Amino acid sequence: MSLAELETQLRPVFLAALAGDAAAYRLFLDTISARLRGYLRQMLLRVGRSEASEAEDVLQETLLALHISRHTYDPASPVTAWAHAIARYKLVDHLRRSGRHAANLPLDDEVYQLAAPDGAAPDARLDLESAMQALPERTRVLIDRVKIQGASIAEAANAEGMTETAAKVAIHRGLKAMARFLTKRGTRPT
Repeated sequence: MSLAELETQLRPVFLAALAGDAAAYRLFLDTISARLRGYLRQMLLRVGRSEASEAEDVLQETLLALHISRHTYDPASPVTAWAHAIARYKLVDHLRRSGRHAANLPLDDEVYQLAAPDGAAPDARLDLESAMQALPERTRVLIDRVKIQGASIAEAANAEGMTETAAKVAIHRGLKAMARFLTKRGTRPT
């Protein structure tokens, strides 16, 4: 299933779930779980972890975070990207807790792997590189440090001579700008 198809399927289901439809919520969780499970297994393999139970543990943490954070979802944004971002944060947290560094988790996976068909990764990487290049240098560096290298926002802010709040704002705005750039290019649904 392509990114657009998955987003087209899941967005109305999740919006119905937010409105109180329990069956829609179950469908959303079942569908997103299958996609996230594959993503988490693949990312754990990339850092030398192959136990299926480990992916399941991170998946359960992610599903709990999705449930707790569901009120933070912006209906103007892709629900798959929102869910995937939460999964990636939970994965990075898990790797840090277990003494592993998350720097080997590539940014293109953060944005696309959840919903991309198997052969789409090279195209996604090119689109992502274009989106990153469209950002101001300082924002690009902050996103690289925090989202790719796994540094904390405080560490990235300090390295750039910024306050932590300014770094958070710059990263947030940079990610939104990337999403707009990718949407205009037809990479992600609107």
